[in-house]
Parts: sequence; structure tokens; C-alpha cells
Amino acid sequence: MPISKYPKMRSTAIFKHNYNATAHVVVNQGGTSSGKTYSILQVLFALAAAETLVITVVGQDIPNLKAGALRDAVKIYKTSKVLMRSVKNYNKTDRVFEFNNESIIEFKSYGDAQDAKSGKRDYLFVNEANGIDWEVYNELALRTSKRIYIDYNPNAEFWVHEKVLGTPGVELIISDHRHNPFAEEHIHTKVEALKHIDIELWKVYARGLTGKITGLVLNNWHICEAIPQGAKLLAAGLDFGFTNDETGCLLVYRQNGELWVDEVIYETGLTNTDIAKKLSTAGISKNTEIIADSAEPKSIEELKRLGWYVTGAKKGADSVSHSIDILKRYKINVTRASLNLRKELGKYKWLTDRGGKTTNQPIDACNHLIDPLRYVALNKLKIEKVKTLKSRLPARRLPLTSGGVFEELIGIA
Repeated sequence: MPISKYPKMRSTAIFKHNYNATAHVVVNQGGTSSGKTYSILQVLFALAAAETLVITVVGQDIPNLKAGALRDAVKIYKTSKVLMRSVKNYNKTDRVFEFNNESIIEFKSYGDAQDAKSGKRDYLFVNEANGIDWEVYNELALRTSKRIYIDYNPNAEFWVHEKVLGTPGVELIISDHRHNPFAEEHIHTKVEALKHIDIELWKVYARGLTGKITGLVLNNWHICEAIPQGAKLLAAGLDFGFTNDETGCLLVYRQNGELWVDEVIYETGLTNTDIAKKLSTAGISKNTEIIADSAEPKSIEELKRLGWYVTGAKKGADSVSHSIDILKRYKINVTRASLNLRKELGKYKWLTDRGGKTTNQPIDACNHLIDPLRYVALNKLKIEKVKTLKSRLPARRLPLTSGGVFEELIGIA
């Protein structure tokens, strides 16, 4: 149905292009903070309110969905009086929006291709598709009748590039943070600053261009479901942030010569009093040693006065490379729920010189949880001999002139 028949909703150009798309598969390749996920969800809400549909939003796992697409969906729903009248019920446990017209939007993940064979739908949204197996996508796609939306950050080529793009009925939309006028100014600044740190990272995250991120500092990490019983807690690591940088805190355990890591805090705008409350909420005992950035003695002292056992990281000459060398000697198990740590590990690279040659210094970015991990390594781990596991249709690139705010008409009766 044409947009012009529907009430207005504030949105971006990305919403407009996805809503008006005619292809069976609409691929959204974009940089960070482009607003592609939010816009696609707006489209799905509009469609579900206009006619009776079954819509499935798929992520690689439930923690990722809860921290990303589902959180955005709840925000869209709660900030629209029209949508709140159209939605009969939101089942938080099952992650399902039920509409008055009997449409549903369900948020799911699938363990394997066999699991994905259950159920059919009208619309499918594959969120952060580079975290989902081709076999799972293929089974879901076969059982989707009207349209498939796909989005991802193009860190490297994967099955979308190899098996989807360039085939009949597929449209590619490329966007980046400049198309999202709702992103705060410091986000735009932070993303653009990647150009001075790593040009390949900048191409991927600031321009939405397909890249191949090589030269990762730590590639000896793996996802685990939880910290195993009996693992010994070494310490918590803490890195202070406030306005633009996140305060990061994690717990580091050791068992059977391996490290096990669980993210605790990753948030901006936290005072030291806020940090203390977050630590308590996370169930961390005041007897647990917290190894913090020694460059922040005032913050360390304030936490001590609040009753926390905080020590400074033992920094010194070459402490960064030394701590990385220690960490590289262990298999590092990162809990599935540690989403921000996993994202940092996937971006934390060695600096390159002007000739493109890798240096022995890591980038000073994407490290608000990696730095506290290093602090624990410096204070609690010695270099040990530990076995380490070896680990085509043309794109429609949105013009910057369409990056402004639109009063778009959406499909809500």
C-alpha cells in the first residue's frame, strides 16, 4: 500500500527506502549507528498494523536480540500512541507482539537448520546476519512468503555476498551514520575518528563498505554459555569512563589453564557512586579484588571509601604489549551474554603505519572491556606455558541529502 494513505511517523530515509522496496529480499548493509535496524523494525510495525501478518525477527541468539533489535522494538512501541492502540499485547516472556488485527511480530533464534524448519511467516527480518549460519537462513527463507529483510555491518564478506547479492529479486541498500539524524553528535564524531586510527575500520563502520578486518590483537577467544562451576575468580577488572567512553567492568576466572570472562558493566554517564551500585546489583562482593586503571587514583580512592577492595593496575614500560602477550597464552572463554566484550574483541586490532605495515601497538579504541581484562592479566597472571587453540544488482547507496528527518506516512489504520 502507498505510504501516503497512512498517519505520520518520524523516521529517516532508510525507513522510506525499505518501506517502498519491491524486491523479495532487501539487504541493508550499513555502518554502525546508521539506524538500519530501527528503520526496518518501524517498517515491520507499520505492515503488521495495516494487515494481518506473521513476522519473524531472527538474531544469532536471545542475548543479542534483547540487547539490540528487541530493545529497539520495545522503544518504537512505547513511544507511539498509535502503535500502543494497535498492539493488543506484548508477551515479554515469549518476545511476541500481538496486534488487534491478529498480526504477530515474534523475536526468535534458531540453534540449527533443523530447528529453523518449524513455522512459516509472511515477513522475515534477519538481524546482524553475519552471526547466523547460511543453512539456518536458507530454511527460514524457504518458509517466508512475502519479503525478507537482512541487515549487518560489513566486517567481511560472508554468505550474503556469496549466495544472495546479485541473484534475481534482491536489492542492496548501503547506509552509514550520516543518514541517521537522530544519532547524538558525539556518536558521529566517534565513528568518523576511526579514520585516524584504522582506515579499514573506518571504511566498514563509518561508510558501510565491505571490508576484511585483519590483524586482530586477540584471536584466541571463544564463546561459552556460562562460567563453569568450580572456576576460581581471579579478580574484577574496571576501566573508568563517563561522557563519550563507557565504564567497563568484567569478572575473570581461571579453570584448567583457561580463562573464563563475564561482562558486568558497559555504560556511559556513571559516577563512582553509580559504579558502586552497579557492582552491588551484579552481586559482586566487597571482598572481591577490583583491579582498576591506575591512571585514575581519585576514582580508586572514592570507591575504596565506599567500602570496595580496589587496587591499581601494575602499569609500566611496555605494559600494554606485556599484558597482551600474557593473554595470548591462554584460551579465553567469553560468556555468550558478554555482548560488548565480544564486539570489542572483533574490532581490537594492531595499529598499522603509513605503509600499511602492522606495528606492535594496538589501536586505542574498542577497548573499554579489553583494558580491564589486561589489568587483571598484569596483576594476577604470570607468563605460563599454556596450550593455545589454533584457532549482481547495483547497490542503492542513499544520498546524503536524504539523511534528514522525514515525516513519513506509515501503514497504521
